[in-house]
Amino acid sequence: MSTIRIGIVGLGANCRLRHVPGLRECEDVEIVGVCNRRPESTAAAALAWGIPKTFAQWEDLVADPEVDAVVVGTWPYLHCPITVAALQAGKHVLCEARMAMNLAEAREMVEASRQNAHLVTQIVPSPFGLRAHQVVLAMLADGYLGQLREVVILATDAGLSDAHTPMHWRQSAELSGLNMLTLGILHETLIRWLPEDPTAVFADAAIFTRQRTDPTSGAVRRVGTPDSVHVLAQYPGGVRAIYHFSGVLHHGPTMQIHLYGSEGTIRYELAPHDRLLAGRASDEQLHEVPIPAGQTGGWRVEREFIDAIRGEGKIHFTDFVTGARYMEFTEAVARSAQSGQVVSLPLD
Repeated sequence: MSTIRIGIVGLGANCRLRHVPGLRECEDVEIVGVCNRRPESTAAAALAWGIPKTFAQWEDLVADPEVDAVVVGTWPYLHCPITVAALQAGKHVLCEARMAMNLAEAREMVEASRQNAHLVTQIVPSPFGLRAHQVVLAMLADGYLGQLREVVILATDAGLSDAHTPMHWRQSAELSGLNMLTLGILHETLIRWLPEDPTAVFADAAIFTRQRTDPTSGAVRRVGTPDSVHVLAQYPGGVRAIYHFSGVLHHGPTMQIHLYGSEGTIRYELAPHDRLLAGRASDEQLHEVPIPAGQTGGWRVEREFIDAIRGEGKIHFTDFVTGARYMEFTEAVARSAQSGQVVSLPLD
């Protein structure tokens, strides 16, 4: 197609920051329609971005014959129904992360994509680890670690430590589902480098502030997602993993992934500084790994989506099957935290 016409459902923060600018950098792409939750928000988005058509209901945008592809920028509670409807209407789909409310919805989205394999489907990927992704893959392929033994994934901050902080939409189980903190986004980053998924998890989760004020209504509401998550996981070959996520720690460990092997260590400090460190068993300490210009990765989600529609490339970050993989892990963690038992994977 000469011009690809995009409709956006939920033109929120990430669409404003990344998707709209990224799509407009692509040749022969037009954003032709928008639908937000509220009419006034829809009108404001259309005016701010010069989008010609507005829709009162997302169903109308998805059904519009002048829309070739749909960007789903809503909260997770609408990802599955919009995606499935869009695919059934013959539209390509770029869906915001996290993929869905739970594994069942993720699998429904995967099945819908398989039934419409001629259409391009993409989940907005984790932005973490993209810069040094190729270097990490090369180091692993060259046997830098030797035999992988342990994995550590850390991500803590103090964003939820104040009990008076208003409730964020991500803390609503009705809107966000089983997604919790940055568990899914960092597990997605990790599995880009590990060949196999975990076989078992044992998890514990806590909500330290059980009620918060809804910033929209002013009502006091029950918090539905954890403030703190700890996970022990087992991977094939006896590899062990520890996950620690928290929103209530002052001066806690920053966002990072550690890979420990029999011959060496790789530590990727993802935030606040994107820095790759490594060391052999014989080294006295870790050293920073330079990222050659030709191997430096970055954000190119919108370009990848458009190129795939035109048949000029394929989706690397992130396809629907990979999205379902991290949703399966997230659900296994939720089941284990609720039951207090080890949960085996894959899930039924």
